[in-house]
Amino acid sequence: MRFSLSCTLICCVLALTVASPLAAAEAEEGLKPMFNGKDLTGWKTTGNWIVEKGGIVALHPRPGEHGWQRYDAYLTTERKYRDFILDLEFKIAKGGNSGVFLRVGDPTSQVNSGFEVQILDTHGKKNITAHDCGGVIGTAVPSKNMARPAGEWNRYVITCAGNHLEVEFNGEKIIDLDLSKSGLKDRPPEGYIGFQDEAKLVYYRNVRIKELKPAGPSRRSRTPDPH
Repeated sequence: MRFSLSCTLICCVLALTVASPLAAAEAEEGLKPMFNGKDLTGWKTTGNWIVEKGGIVALHPRPGEHGWQRYDAYLTTERKYRDFILDLEFKIAKGGNSGVFLRVGDPTSQVNSGFEVQILDTHGKKNITAHDCGGVIGTAVPSKNMARPAGEWNRYVITCAGNHLEVEFNGEKIIDLDLSKSGLKDRPPEGYIGFQDEAKLVYYRNVRIKELKPAGPSRRSRTPDPH
């Protein structure tokens, strides 16, 4: 009887592991989903952001919408984050434009109170700038153009630890920046995370975060916060 019960428990555990590989990976890496797959709980926006099948979060611009200074239309977290690893995938259409905003101090002025890792349709461009996909707007040029063609999924792994900003783009580290020695040195060390609404179709999926222990100016810690 004991043998039969043990076998049953083992089989159940194995079945759950096989059925939930993403959950297992999250437990191993400490990454937590930022969306619940059903609605925008934990986020705020006046833009037309929609949760689609498969937990994809998509911006569908309304007729007549345009411009990038409509900050209330950005999709912004309700709480602030300090040191973290942000792992996400995005997809844009031809001519697409969005951006990942980090450590935003004032959601009503995200460009001036945070900083942006650009999302832009710049696949194949040879002479890239800080304004091209993967760049930190106005601050850092990506070391390599890793943008895939419009319509394909891309992946960012962004690390903010103290003054250290690192961006991995489709498996390649393209940004390794000391914020204290950049034009962003006066930006707050803690703030909101936001996705830009530039009135262009954009999709996000598998958006996950791992908060880190606070890092000092010279530390580049990736140690997860036990709390």
